Amino acid sequence: MVPMSKRLFAETFGTFWLVFGGCGSAVLAAAFPDVGIGLLGVSLAFGLTLLTMAYSIGHISGCHLNPAVTIGLWAGGRFPTRDIAPYIVAQLVGGVIAAALLLYIASGEPDFVLMGNGLAVNGYGANSPGGYMLSSAFAIEVVLTFGFLSVILGSTDNRAPAGFAPIAIGLALTLIHLISIPVTNTSVNPARSTGPALLVGGIALQQLWLFWVAPIAGAVIAGGVYRWLAAEDKAPVVGDNL
Repeated sequence: MVPMSKRLFAETFGTFWLVFGGCGSAVLAAAFPDVGIGLLGVSLAFGLTLLTMAYSIGHISGCHLNPAVTIGLWAGGRFPTRDIAPYIVAQLVGGVIAAALLLYIASGEPDFVLMGNGLAVNGYGANSPGGYMLSSAFAIEVVLTFGFLSVILGSTDNRAPAGFAPIAIGLALTLIHLISIPVTNTSVNPARSTGPALLVGGIALQQLWLFWVAPIAGAVIAGGVYRWLAAEDKAPVVGDNL
């Protein structure tokens, strides 16, 4: 059993890597003149950060990097209640450190503006890249987090092909971003949303509640559904029907 201190360090660093790499690609590289990576590049960046960390620290902490994943795994019977709070705290610390470092680097560009979408914050209405309303944002965050946890739970099942889970999970996060960046700038991860929102403040901070409630709701539903879906029926005992 890996000591809790090492698991929490892994979660902190892994979440830092996810937020810094994913949000950093959006802030620093997405719209760079002539050669910007755009929506597709940002989506790949988020997927690659998760894939690389899954192979690097998956065997240490499980590579949750996301409070919704931690709670979803608990709902699916894969994670103990006593470890939920420490994991979430570690993830939040990693997300805030990443956002702070990203702000420091981005501020070195003369035209950088923190307000609005300066740190790739999540949002709806005026803070949605496409102007989508609250109901649309809530629905897509619940549905996509449900799908994300379903992929995580299924690909890490001991009956699934061994060694491929990080690829499936990383590609799932890429797909999720390809779908939802125009709607909410894509969260499905309260830690990813919290770091940038705390530094930007204003509307981003006021809307942060949605990016906790919706992902956690989707994750809990997925955990319950997968427990039912993956349960194996017991073989009948000879004589039971006599």
